[in-house]
Amino acid sequence: MTLQYQGEQYGNKTTFTIRIIGNNLSKSSSNYQIDLLVGDKKLPTFTTEIHQSLSNCLKEVYLFRKHNGIQFDEATEKIVSLFVPYDEVLYNYNKYALFRA
Repeated sequence: MTLQYQGEQYGNKTTFTIRIIGNNLSKSSSNYQIDLLVGDKKLPTFTTEIHQSLSNCLKEVYLFRKHNGIQFDEATEKIVSLFVPYDEVLYNYNKYALFRA
């Protein structure tokens, strides 16, 4: 699932893209990886590449945004790829971690 947001980094307007990659590596758990792109450039956001939950991935993106002057406009959210409806439901349930005050 790929989402785009309009926003700014240090006052410069840009587009932010979040790619959520869900991998079912075992029958007992799912693993998630998120890529954060500013324009076309991938940012090195993660200390670990794979997380056990989507919530943990989004928390890490939030902390990265906070320390790097990145602001998303939540109202500009746009899904730009085909997705499984379950992924959208799971993302909507967990995206509070991305938009904390």
